[in-house]
Amino acid sequence: MPLFSRTITCILFLLAATLFCSCQQQALPSKAYTPRYVYHKGYTPVLHNNGKVGIPSKLPARVKRVLIAGNKIVGRPYRSGGGHRRHHDSGYDCSGTVAFVLREAGLLKPNAHPTSGDFLRWGRPGFGKHLTIYAKRGHVFLMVNGMRLDTTSEYGRGPRWSTRPRRCSGFYVRHIPGL
Repeated sequence: MPLFSRTITCILFLLAATLFCSCQQQALPSKAYTPRYVYHKGYTPVLHNNGKVGIPSKLPARVKRVLIAGNKIVGRPYRSGGGHRRHHDSGYDCSGTVAFVLREAGLLKPNAHPTSGDFLRWGRPGFGKHLTIYAKRGHVFLMVNGMRLDTTSEYGRGPRWSTRPRRCSGFYVRHIPGL
């Protein structure tokens, strides 16, 4: 193999290794919590007494659709496997909840039924501007402008909105660029 070809091969290998390593992400540290809720008029959802959130006027349409979709299933019971076989179900588990709102908002294919582990590869690594998915094997939840949609909360089990921070050690954060 000529010197030029070996040099090019080495450069391509190093470039590929650098790109691969830079795409990896670290789990959040052991004392990590979700961001604290801070109200910003027109941008931050408000939690109402009925468990649903108000839709802020200044958010992008796709983010509004996520909030509207979450409101549709808030208060449903937790059901293991719920939301996986049927989009509209009698109860939802964590990944069924997240998948439901993403499908409703047009951010996930209509026939996609991911598990919590599948969300480890969803979107891109890191925090989103409006929407962030917190995923690890066994659990997933999402944050929308400071409002958390989770199936395990201080308000009971099943899809619920919450303004309270949650410990999120071991979770990976994912987002869609621009959201």
